[in-house]
Amino acid sequence: MSTGQAHTSAQPLPPDAQLLQLAFGPMLAQALYVAARLGVADLLVEKPLPINELAARTETHERSLYRILRSLTAVGVFTETGPKVFALNPVAELLRSDIPHSMRNGVLFMGEEWHWRVWSNMMYSAKTGKPAWGYVHGAEVFDYFAANPEQAEIFNGAMTDMSMSIASLVVEAYDFAAFKTLVDIAGGHGYMLAQALKSAPDLKGVLFDVPAVIEGAAARLEKEGVADRVEKVSGDFFAAVPQGADAYMMKHIIHDWDDERAVKILSNIQSVMANDAKVLIIETVVPATSAPHYSKLLDLEMLTSPGGVERTEDEYRELLAAAGLRLTRIIPTASPYSIIEAVKA
Repeated sequence: MSTGQAHTSAQPLPPDAQLLQLAFGPMLAQALYVAARLGVADLLVEKPLPINELAARTETHERSLYRILRSLTAVGVFTETGPKVFALNPVAELLRSDIPHSMRNGVLFMGEEWHWRVWSNMMYSAKTGKPAWGYVHGAEVFDYFAANPEQAEIFNGAMTDMSMSIASLVVEAYDFAAFKTLVDIAGGHGYMLAQALKSAPDLKGVLFDVPAVIEGAAARLEKEGVADRVEKVSGDFFAAVPQGADAYMMKHIIHDWDDERAVKILSNIQSVMANDAKVLIIETVVPATSAPHYSKLLDLEMLTSPGGVERTEDEYRELLAAAGLRLTRIIPTASPYSIIEAVKA
């Protein structure tokens, strides 16, 4: 998954231009959302197209669409190959809906009005330390999605894109063949679990999630060719998790929760895991330096939406210790995500 920033010049921006670009960031985010929602990248797969054709095919106002695409081209999304003629470039390719590592669904999720209103209330989180999602919507994020299936589908699409973008990189970085049984906690429809199973032919899997999610997992597991190696179990990880496995995996789960609830999830795993078992947490790890990193942007989403947090290595060590676990190592992947490995303390 690419997290780099596009630049139109090798030279750094002067301070005033840098600040203005940040201040105008919300407009660029909405311009990106408009291009993604209209499917502009899909229209440009075969060849560059003039703005009049793009406007006709997207049923938009020609001059307005041009101004939006021009703004995106200026920051490295799309290329203007001739006067008012646009083409794909490596950044815009990621907005296509028909490629394995598409980021289109993630862009849609970030730009939806019901999500954007949460971000616009970041001051509430700054003042209270609480997620702005409940303040805006009257329900916490996962309760909101449970009650709003259309919005939940957009969220789930973004999470699926993210899984597909990093699953192969996780499998490349870690040897799952060392285990007999791998439990994927809150594993969705099982895409990440399937990739781990395909990398280790003798490994058995347990997919654990809430009942509504488990009910929809069969098609994905069949498509990935691992349905006969996966036991599907439904439940609530705040209450209990499947017992006795030698590996427990969680991808993009622990960062959703504050320390108290994260410790509860980890403690439930610690209490039922085999003595020589391992816990594998797939998350970003915030670097100790002030250098740019995807985790620091994602952390603002955690602050305002679910109320979770992206953590440093030391914070993960402390969190795991509070649950009776010991951090053994952190394995980087060829993405912003790492595999945080722990055992019983």
